[in-house]
Amino acid sequence: MRSPALRHVLTHLITPLLMCIGMGLAYMGAFVTPEPHHMPVAVVGTAPKAKVLAQTIKDTAGDKLDVRTVATRADAVHLLTSRDVTGAYVPSAKAPELLVAGAASDMGAMAVEKVFTPVAEERGTPLKVTDVAPTVADDPTGQGLFFLLIALSIGSYASVAALGAAGAGLAMRVRALLVLGVSAVVSGIGALLAGPMFHLAHHDLAGVWGMAWLYSAGILFIGVGLHTFLKRWTTLTMMVLFVMLNFTSSGGLFRPELQNGFFGTLHAFWNGAGFVEGVRGLLYFGGDGLARDVWTLVVWLLVGLVVTAMAAHHERTRRAHQATPRPEAGERPEPEVESDAESDVEEEVEETVGV
Repeated sequence: MRSPALRHVLTHLITPLLMCIGMGLAYMGAFVTPEPHHMPVAVVGTAPKAKVLAQTIKDTAGDKLDVRTVATRADAVHLLTSRDVTGAYVPSAKAPELLVAGAASDMGAMAVEKVFTPVAEERGTPLKVTDVAPTVADDPTGQGLFFLLIALSIGSYASVAALGAAGAGLAMRVRALLVLGVSAVVSGIGALLAGPMFHLAHHDLAGVWGMAWLYSAGILFIGVGLHTFLKRWTTLTMMVLFVMLNFTSSGGLFRPELQNGFFGTLHAFWNGAGFVEGVRGLLYFGGDGLARDVWTLVVWLLVGLVVTAMAAHHERTRRAHQATPRPEAGERPEPEVESDAESDVEEEVEETVGV
């Protein structure tokens, strides 16, 4: 290609095109065709009829459902509030009932209703649906936490572009202090959105802020550390980690039992899932599973601290190497400095476009 300017433009188009491909594959792969995948449900009853019904449902559904029987309705409610099952069917000749936990997953509740409505209709009786863990009136679908996750993520990884490109001349310890400050601001904005503004959190707002800070700080430390090594490819990497793989596996729209095995597996340890499930547990399920989700966020923060420490060591080593006097001390032009400055400007532009 003869035109340097055209080559320059085409090179910089690689990142947005890769983003287009990645976002399409991630979002459409995760959200377009939600289907039950080993979705756990229960049938209430100890009589042979209940066990036969459970086995019949299992045989009909195949791998789509994992069906168990429980002795009492109270046992079923306990499984729902601990998020061990998505729905529980209480057979009755006159008034069959389906128990769901809407706060755990509105889409999951709809999916189990589709499963058990025909079961009741076969017996000529209407199905009563009881939500044992409803969401607050301000967030009827329970998806507000997913959009809160998006706000926190954008605020965090967009700040990486600023700290990485504009702050590249600062010492790593200064950038680390800025990360602490920025993560406090981002999580504070998240708490403001979740509490006073949109009323997603009617209690335990301090706990929501704490998990938001862990989540944001983890992303920022990982991003600032990676920027030392990846430079202008940092934004694409951050989008892969904290948008493409993160939003799709968070459980904010579809829990893992409504997704394929790939996203279901990521849900077990990805930081977005740790935040969404942790806040859900805190707000709607009495803190059930909260310790596990907080530890997920802590581990991601520790990974960020390790990456940042490695970046600091790399930068110190590079500066020491550059400061070492060279034998050939003759006239030396300085294209390198100009090239580095130009490269920094290009990085900043590309990262801004990526955000």
